[in-house]
Order: sequence, then structure tokens, then C-alpha cells
Amino acid sequence: QVQLVESGGGLVQAGAALRLSCAASGRTFSSYAMGWFRQAPGKEREFVGRINSSGRNTYYADSVKGRFTISRDNAKNTVYLQMNSLKPEDTAVYYCAASRILVVSANAYDYWGQGTQVTVSS
Repeated sequence: QVQLVESGGGLVQAGAALRLSCAASGRTFSSYAMGWFRQAPGKEREFVGRINSSGRNTYYADSVKGRFTISRDNAKNTVYLQMNSLKPEDTAVYYCAASRILVVSANAYDYWGQGTQVTVSS
């Protein structure tokens, strides 16, 4: 069982940066791939990016590539989402999730956090 708690969301202006954190409970965190997803009002949940268990492999959605960076610290049971050059269209609730396999599909993720709101004003 893995419990995930996101933090770091907030209201920022376009062009600003934010770093989200996702703290995990449990001793098996380092065996999970971690993903970040987001959901804007009235839209479906969208894949943002994912990182493998060791942290050496990352993959991003085209919409955030070059602006967002995922990293993890397995010693701290934490995964991060560094978001730079934020745009109003990045406004959403951001979720972290854990999966035993390295995938993009939200259906393959076993554990989810409660989400943190990111609002980008123009």
C-alpha cells in the first residue's frame, strides 16, 4: 500500500514557476514508477509526465516538454514536478500516481494522491 500526498500548488502569474511535491508513505516507494497527471475543469484527466523507479528515465507530454521536469528522491520518498514558464492553460488540479509498470495510461496507476490546485493567471 502506498499513500501519496501532493503539495506546492497555488496561484501564480503566467511565466512564473512552481514546484510540486508528492510525498509517499511506505518502504516500497523506490520500486514504483511515478506519474503526474492533471485535470482542468470540464476536461478529462491528462498525462503530464512520468519517471521510472530509479529516476533515470523520464517522459513528458508534448504540451509540457521543455517546461516541466520530474525528479525523485527515493531516500525522501518524494517525487517532484518542477514547472517553469507556466501558462494559463496549465491551470488544473495536479495529481501524482504510482505504478508498478512504466506507463502513460492513467488506468495502469495503482495509487493516487488527492491532488493540488495550480492556477495560472494571464
